[in-house]
Amino acid sequence: MPPSSPPDGGTDVAPRRRRIVPLLCIAAVVLAADLATKLAAVAELEHREPVRLFGGALYLVHARNTGAAFSLGEGYTIVLSLFAVGVAVYILRAARRLRSLGWTVGLGLVLGGAVGNLIDRVFRAPGFLRGGVVDFLSLFDDGGRVWPIFNVADACLVTGVCLLVLLVFRGIQPDGTQAGAAAERKADDDQQR
Repeated sequence: MPPSSPPDGGTDVAPRRRRIVPLLCIAAVVLAADLATKLAAVAELEHREPVRLFGGALYLVHARNTGAAFSLGEGYTIVLSLFAVGVAVYILRAARRLRSLGWTVGLGLVLGGAVGNLIDRVFRAPGFLRGGVVDFLSLFDDGGRVWPIFNVADACLVTGVCLLVLLVFRGIQPDGTQAGAAAERKADDDQQR
């Protein structure tokens, strides 16, 4: 039986091939971009007025966030840090079963973003697992009043989660199969017998 295209639109001739290497590559690119932009933000923006770009659609501004997305849960930094560790461990364990390109990209974005922000929580002040995450992108105003100030890791986390939600709604499983497709094949096999 010739190999078929995976349901997520990939052209992989071996749909059962594992995708851990691409997942790790995506996570590494996200992590490198996040760390580089945070280092630049601290070096260039920490003691400076916000930089206005694109007619005020984007501002570069230095901020620290000890909470989760949108500065929620600022009193729970240690819990958030441990949650990020759990997410990273779960993704690495789940990666052994990945065969869907879409899930690989989504989980790679989430992994890279989670680790990027976790590094800030571990190594930045005020201390281990309590550090403030460096944020520096503000949309439509210079103080995060229209949209909360964020960073590359946050953007990748949100994009990855949105992609994963879309895949779930489309019924695409991490192993590349369509939800319900396995049950339908079994029922067809049973009918042919």
